[in-house]
Amino acid sequence: MKKTFDLSAAALHILAMTFMLMDHLWATLLSSQMWLTHVGRLAFPIFAFLAVEGYFHTRSFKRYALRMLLFAVLSEVPFDLMYGGTVFYPVHQNVIWTLLLGLLGIRLMEAARAKGKRWLYVLTCAAVVVLGFALGTLGMVDYYGAGVLTVFVFYFFHGREWWKLLGQILALYWINVRMLGGQVYPMTILGMDVELSQQGLALLALVPIWLYRGRQGHHSRAFQYVCYAFYPVHMLILALILRAL
Repeated sequence: MKKTFDLSAAALHILAMTFMLMDHLWATLLSSQMWLTHVGRLAFPIFAFLAVEGYFHTRSFKRYALRMLLFAVLSEVPFDLMYGGTVFYPVHQNVIWTLLLGLLGIRLMEAARAKGKRWLYVLTCAAVVVLGFALGTLGMVDYYGAGVLTVFVFYFFHGREWWKLLGQILALYWINVRMLGGQVYPMTILGMDVELSQQGLALLALVPIWLYRGRQGHHSRAFQYVCYAFYPVHMLILALILRAL
């Protein structure tokens, strides 16, 4: 039987951490290397996808959420040092808060689904989407409300049916190109003038995401905590290097 190539959850974590490191290197030490942040656009959608996968596979949502809360708190000072140059930078919060808001919203929607009343589930989903977007924006978490919506995208289109994959493409295009926008690069393709959105490169994250077919790969408590610790530790190291220069 011919084997198909796939990526494990562990491989996706490593890819996402690599892309994140590249983006943060551009933000701190290598600002002239724009290609680093271009590739870095792929990191967040993968993390959002993995957060949703974690929700559906965790044995205890409470422990999962508390673990994310712990690392969100631990990451805040390194994040503030890296982005704001100070231990207290209230106008921007780290990305784990974004993921946590999304997961709490999913928990509410799944609780409504369990009631078995479609009207209640639909109303809850609508309310959670609006509230999640508002809290993400007002709380100034990384990627703001659009980041929380990205988590919801992978919840609403969870699975491998063709229409769910199409939904991921369309929703991520709307979030990244229409909502977040950002820098654009004028280009001419086949005689037509077009604009390439830098943030739109985030849609390329769907390629490794679609190569994941449920295989866990290497999984241990040590690896799990290395993935969590990578975020605050690498930001702290970059911030310290930046201050030493």
